[in-house]
Amino acid sequence: MEAGIKSLLTAAAVRTRAHMILARGREGRLAHFAVHWDRLPSAADYVAETIRLNYPKLKVPPHARWRHFVVQGQDRSRSINSAAWDNDRPARARVRFEIAIISVLLDAGAGPKWGWSVAIDEAHDLKLITVGRSEGLALASLAAYEHGLFSASRYSTAHSERWRADAVALAALSLTRLAWAFAVTERNPLDGLEGRVGLLNRLGATITARPDLFGTEQRLGGLYDTLAARTTAGSIAAPDILALLLEALGPIWPERLTVDGIALGDTWRHPAIDVEGSTRGLIPFHKLSQWLAYSLIEPLEEAGIKVTDLDGLTGLAEYRNGGLFLDLGVIAPRDPGLAARPLSPGDEPIVEWRALTVALLDEIAPLVRTRLGKSAAEMPLASILEGGTWAAGRRIAKTVRADGGPPLTIISDGSVF
Repeated sequence: MEAGIKSLLTAAAVRTRAHMILARGREGRLAHFAVHWDRLPSAADYVAETIRLNYPKLKVPPHARWRHFVVQGQDRSRSINSAAWDNDRPARARVRFEIAIISVLLDAGAGPKWGWSVAIDEAHDLKLITVGRSEGLALASLAAYEHGLFSASRYSTAHSERWRADAVALAALSLTRLAWAFAVTERNPLDGLEGRVGLLNRLGATITARPDLFGTEQRLGGLYDTLAARTTAGSIAAPDILALLLEALGPIWPERLTVDGIALGDTWRHPAIDVEGSTRGLIPFHKLSQWLAYSLIEPLEEAGIKVTDLDGLTGLAEYRNGGLFLDLGVIAPRDPGLAARPLSPGDEPIVEWRALTVALLDEIAPLVRTRLGKSAAEMPLASILEGGTWAAGRRIAKTVRADGGPPLTIISDGSVF
C-alpha cells in the first residue's frame, strides 16, 4: 500500500484512510469513540428533513463559500459579481478566486462571542443585524477585500487595482490591521486571530516564491490561469483542483507535519492507520483545501471551464458535520468527560472524530438520496453537504447546546476549524 508521502496529498487518501478508521470503529476497536451503526438511518432521516426544509424543490447548490455571502436572501457579493468586466471572464474569475481563497483561509472557528454587523434593507428600511461564526467571517472578509485590505494599491479608485490580493499586501498584513478590519475588540473577540494573520503572511511569501503557480503579477488570482492551463477539452476534475491547491498552499500551514521535505498540511497521526512504509499512522483531511476546492467550482464554470468528478472530493472533517454524528448518537465518546476537556486538532480523539466524520458522510449520502428520490448525479456529495449534513449539524447543535457551538471543546489556531 506504500505509494510515497505525496500520495497523502490527495482526496483519495483522505477517503481511504478515513474508512480504515470507520472499519475499526464498527468492530468496536477504537480507543475514543463507539460507532452505533443502527442509528445511521435515523440520522439520514434528519438530514433529508433538513434538506426539504432548506430546499423544498430539492434543487440544492454545491457546498461552497458563496452561500455564506447571502444574508436574509440578499447576496452581499453581488457588487463584485455584477461589476463591469467588459466581458473579460478571466479577470472576473481571478477576483472570484481571490475572494473565495481569502475568505476560506479566514474561515476557521470564530468562537461564540465574535460577530459582524450588517445593514439589511427591509422594505426600504435599514436594519442592523449581527452575523456570527462562518457567515460572519465570510461577510467580514468580503468587506475587507472590497476595501482593498489585501491589495498593495488599496487606495486606488480603480476596481482592477483595489480588488486584488497580492503578495506585497498579504506579506505585510499586520495583526492590528486585520483586527480593525474584522471589528475585533475586547467585547468582540475573535478566536485564532494571530493564526489567521500568520496564514496570510505566509501566503504572501508563497506567492512570491512560486511565480510558476501564481504568475508574474504576484497575485493570488494567478491560480485561475494555472488551472485554466491544465484543462483538457475545456474541463478539469475536482480532485485536480485540490491537487493544485495542496501544492500551492502547502507552505502556508503553521508548524505542521513535514516528511521527506514535503509539508503535509492538515495531516495527523492515528494508530489505526496500519500500513507499511513512511505513511504508516498518518491520516490527511485537507479540510480547508477541500472546502476551497468546492468553492472554486462556480468561478471556474462561470469562466467556461467544466468541473467533473465532484464526488472525487470527500466530505469535510469539521465540527458541523462531525457534530451531527455525535449529537444524533451515531458515534459516542467512550469517556463521558471528553466534551469538557480542551482538545487540540492533533489530539488523538479529535483525529479519530474527524476520520469517522469523513467516512460516515460517504455512508449517509446514499441513504439521504434514497429518502429524497435522487440519484448521485442529481444530488452529488457537495449538495448533500450543503443542504444537508452541514446545515443539519448546525440545526441539531442549537437544540442541544445553548450557544449552538461544537460538541467538543476545540482549541483553535485559526487554520483548521
